[in-house]
Amino acid sequence: MVAIPNQPRKMTIEEYLAWEPGEDMRYEYVYGEVLAMTGGTPRHNAIALNFYSALRQHLRSRNCIAYVSDVKLQLDFQNIYYYPDIIVTCHPQDISAAKFIQNPILITEVLSPSTAAKDRGEKFLNYLKIPTLQEYILIDSDKISVERYCRGEGRMWLYYPYTEVDTITLSSIDFELPVEFLYQDVVF
Repeated sequence: MVAIPNQPRKMTIEEYLAWEPGEDMRYEYVYGEVLAMTGGTPRHNAIALNFYSALRQHLRSRNCIAYVSDVKLQLDFQNIYYYPDIIVTCHPQDISAAKFIQNPILITEVLSPSTAAKDRGEKFLNYLKIPTLQEYILIDSDKISVERYCRGEGRMWLYYPYTEVDTITLSSIDFELPVEFLYQDVVF
């Protein structure tokens, strides 16, 4: 994300929720700070769409839905709004939501050099606070590498790294996907 010179730097939640839908860009909100989202690259977009298309087919037979990049996630008692690359929810409130998701079971971020630190740091720490979240997936857009964090006992999160020869197992939605599928049509 990058600050835009004309954008407001500080807002209340009410101001942000009223202002942001009329903007041409998407903006995240973190404790009063308003941050513009940077544009994605073709690789980033291809990876997110590959994952979304596989999830969408799988989730059709369940009472779950996947959303891709333009759907807002509300967390931390309305003090934070992010736009994850992919959100999966099975919560009835989210499936009928008009403005944002609150109860995801799976969140995915596609990493780029400009977002990786935030996705691994600030966002990950904030996502850990979501009681319904079962898995957090990080997909690298510069090389074939996927990381899966899965909720364990108590406050423990388990880490699973994957390479191009592996198959990702998503226990939250009973789904498996070869890593190579994520990188179809992606040229490094």
